[in-house]
Amino acid sequence: MNTAAQIAMPAPAVEARTRHARISPWAAFRKFWPLVRVNRTAVVVSAVLLVVAAGCDTAAIGLAGQLTDDVLAPGDLRAFWGPAMLWLGLAAAGAVASSAGSYLSGWMSEHFLLGLRDRVFQHLQQLPPDVLDRYGTGDLVSRLTGDIEAVESLVASAPVELITSVVGALVFAVAAFWTSWQLALITLAAAPLIWFGARVFGTLMRTASRAERDSNGRLASLLEESLANMPLVQAYSRQQAERSKIHREGRTWMRTGLRQIRLSALYGPLGELIETVSVLAVIGAGAWQISEHHLTVGGLLSFAAYLGYLHPRLQELGELLVHASSATAACERLLEVLRSRPAADPDHRPDVRPPAEPVRGAVTFQAVGFSYPGADRRVLHRLDLDIAPGLLVAVTGPSGSGKSTLGKLLLRFHEPTQGRILLDGHDIGDLAVDELRRHITLLPQDSMLFDGTIRDNITYGRPDAPEGDMLAAAAAADAHEFISALPDGYDTPVGKRGGHLSGGQRRRIALARAMLRTAPVLILDEPTTGLDDASTARILPPLRRLAAGRTTFLITHDQRLAAHADVVLRLTDGTATLTPVGSPPEAAEAA
Repeated sequence: MNTAAQIAMPAPAVEARTRHARISPWAAFRKFWPLVRVNRTAVVVSAVLLVVAAGCDTAAIGLAGQLTDDVLAPGDLRAFWGPAMLWLGLAAAGAVASSAGSYLSGWMSEHFLLGLRDRVFQHLQQLPPDVLDRYGTGDLVSRLTGDIEAVESLVASAPVELITSVVGALVFAVAAFWTSWQLALITLAAAPLIWFGARVFGTLMRTASRAERDSNGRLASLLEESLANMPLVQAYSRQQAERSKIHREGRTWMRTGLRQIRLSALYGPLGELIETVSVLAVIGAGAWQISEHHLTVGGLLSFAAYLGYLHPRLQELGELLVHASSATAACERLLEVLRSRPAADPDHRPDVRPPAEPVRGAVTFQAVGFSYPGADRRVLHRLDLDIAPGLLVAVTGPSGSGKSTLGKLLLRFHEPTQGRILLDGHDIGDLAVDELRRHITLLPQDSMLFDGTIRDNITYGRPDAPEGDMLAAAAAADAHEFISALPDGYDTPVGKRGGHLSGGQRRRIALARAMLRTAPVLILDEPTTGLDDASTARILPPLRRLAAGRTTFLITHDQRLAAHADVVLRLTDGTATLTPVGSPPEAAEAA
């Protein structure tokens, strides 16, 4: 089992995103700790080195007190060189240990970030498209960047910081007690106040941080949507409306951020006030001890130095608690994503034999019903179909009748609520997802291109395709001519989402990509949407060549395309009617 599966908790998908699951920092730490455990040696060595650095600082402070009493007070220069050389050695050793420990800690943190981001992205790749749409692209990007960094600070960096702060506090506390136990008791009296303040502020900061991260995700989604649709915004003169929408969410994000700032602004000075009171009490008590000859000036200076190191350690422990509560909100947001389960099991199932090669493309729907999670009505109701290999089926019907759902079920973006789907007599639910999709080619409604060259996009579904096969696919898609006319030919960059090409050119490159795949089953989802009559007429011959010899589901509203099908499957109110092309209406077969 991969680590992503280990840290994902079983739960329903994302229907109720507004009901945020609350977990403790310790529970969040345990969920993501497996990703740190692989580098636990680096964690231990880093912590040890940083503790050694703290020990060197402690010994150096003791030498400072010795120099004060044995060198400065009597004015004896001969007593200077020994402690001075030892102090210099301790400083060098502490610098090396601190540098090496900090680097190891950073190395481990960066590896954790890389591993967690890879695993969350891998999990997202397994989720159905409509589940991803519920989050929004901008929000998912926010979770893959800012939230993952916050989780790293809790799970990867915090253990090292906790160990070094605790050990450092203990070392300086012991040294302080050794110097003057009375002054040390006065100092440690402030520790419960710092701890209590951290608990209170941590709870408040966690709520504020969750609100800030949610708002940040919504703002990122709005920005991504508005920028992607900018031509429509400009064409309809809706710039002001979009600015207002962005401004409103931006104000919400600002308010949540200001709430965090207020809490931080209160917590820091409060800790400093407690520390000031403690220092003044120590100075007053120290002056009394010197007057009573219970403590030397060097001893007081050493104690003050120990105090200067001890209070920051206590403050760091309090800040760690506050920060852990804040980072837990990011953990909750990532766990929401990891709880969203794929509709299909992505793992191979060795107990089931795949279809015999070559796959012919016989597709059977047996009493298939389906309804989307949380929906009141069924999209499909007891659908029975038996599609012979090589048949071209035009899937028509009103919007919302389940045309696209049919393709999603065949690709196992969703599993049927009832019934089963067979490919060459094998239940596709028993096949590994990758094995199933190797035999199906999808030509989506949008001609999705990646920011690369034309060659990269045509060979996307078959990267190892020979050059001749790629050129043949481009020619069959009626794309070779315009590609050859470009200055760089097949090495021409297409731009983001194919922005350097026209709509018809993008569609023909997508056709070439589908042709190169040579899968026996083909799903065409509204292949002529957005094309004018001339472009549609130009693309029909390549579409016919693409569908030739394949079991093809042609999802369309275009009756011109339906006329080229072998049969027409009309979906209405969850039921289907299958009619051979050219047959009279009374010959329709209720499926």
